[in-house]
Amino acid sequence: MVPASSSPKVAPVPLSRQDAVDPEESFVASLSSCHMLFFLFFAAKAGLVVDRYEDQAVGDVGKNADGAMAVLTVRLRPKADWSGRVPARDEIDRLRHQAHEACYIANSVRTEVLVEPR
Repeated sequence: MVPASSSPKVAPVPLSRQDAVDPEESFVASLSSCHMLFFLFFAAKAGLVVDRYEDQAVGDVGKNADGAMAVLTVRLRPKADWSGRVPARDEIDRLRHQAHEACYIANSVRTEVLVEPR
């Protein structure tokens, strides 16, 4: 089980735990993980080997058009290191686009999900 708590930015300590994952972080992590897993799947189908994959994903919280607090934007910032054949930039872009289109979590939310490769 992953320890969960409200964000200390929302509910100050001791009403929250700094060492726990808050719901907004979980949301960003689920989008990042979904994108990563589909990216790795499509890369493997293309015969490519990913040695390392990391994402510096961030979410932006603010008021939506209805005035309610929401995660407005999630920026995925993936980076992959390859073994064997290193794909060209356009092939990597295609894999990222496929992963984004296939990610059922991204397809389920109103949050704008941007993929900004590093």
